[in-house]
Amino acid sequence: MIGDIFMVKHIILWKLRSDLTAEQKAAAALAIKQGLEGLKGQVPGLIDIRVQATGQLDSSNADIMLDSTLESPEALKIYATHPAHVAVANGVVRPNTEVRTCLDYIQ
Repeated sequence: MIGDIFMVKHIILWKLRSDLTAEQKAAAALAIKQGLEGLKGQVPGLIDIRVQATGQLDSSNADIMLDSTLESPEALKIYATHPAHVAVANGVVRPNTEVRTCLDYIQ
């Protein structure tokens, strides 16, 4: 919360495609990280965006985590349809992942 303004957290967990080799998974994870983190400053209302794509412990059952903060629920809607986000989602995220879990909440 900034003052009396509530922010939105947008958290995504992905599982990379099981048919990818270890090298392909590493390359895909890096491309997803670079693509999504590159959206900062391009999408109105996107305050922060971080992708965790390495260092997972054996207890993990996801490969990649997106942790983003947006100004409002309306900003989340703008983010979802923004051309730069759609390009990353369609270009590197969806082709390389097979499971997606999302949690959006007001902070």
